[in-house]
Amino acid sequence: MNFLAHMFLSGDSSEVKLGNFMGDYVKGKDYLRFSSGIQKGILLHRHIDSFTDNHPVVRHDKTFFSERYQKYAGVVTDILYDHYLATEWNKFSTQDLSSFIDEIHELILSNYSLLPEGLQRMVPYIIKNRWFYSYGTLEGVQSVLIGMSKGTSLPDESVFAIKVIREHYETLKKDFFEFFPQLIGHIHRNDFGDNGQPLSE
Repeated sequence: MNFLAHMFLSGDSSEVKLGNFMGDYVKGKDYLRFSSGIQKGILLHRHIDSFTDNHPVVRHDKTFFSERYQKYAGVVTDILYDHYLATEWNKFSTQDLSSFIDEIHELILSNYSLLPEGLQRMVPYIIKNRWFYSYGTLEGVQSVLIGMSKGTSLPDESVFAIKVIREHYETLKKDFFEFFPQLIGHIHRNDFGDNGQPLSE
């Protein structure tokens, strides 16, 4: 659910961004019904998730939240990493964060009919509650966690999550800065084939 990171890693293509945005909601080979650009975005999304889920830094950070979130601890780390990306945006992009988010909102709304049904139900909430902007503060992170607990199977343990984040903020931030440049490098080094596997390592 690290929407901001997924959009940032999509490059300049609107179709790739759109596919990356909907990646969690397109299962198996269902991606083949979309245009080639959207397909690329969906496959990119899967690669980002695979690299992230298997990275030792991320696995370690999940343990901070696993007591209450259990198998959903990775959702919290995803959202937390988006928080660090938002607060340190200028270290990674020359584009203003607000204009980047405005472009994403416009892209999502103008292609609403293409989105999977489950994501269509979430989009009004994402836009209305300004999720992409919310990542910039811990209060916003908590709002996102609460919102997700109402619309998904994520447990509502947002008070616990924010308490842990505040206690370990700098440690977790250091971990993000160790992990995220590696993720960027992985994406830039690899071209992805139609089967969703890297053509080169």
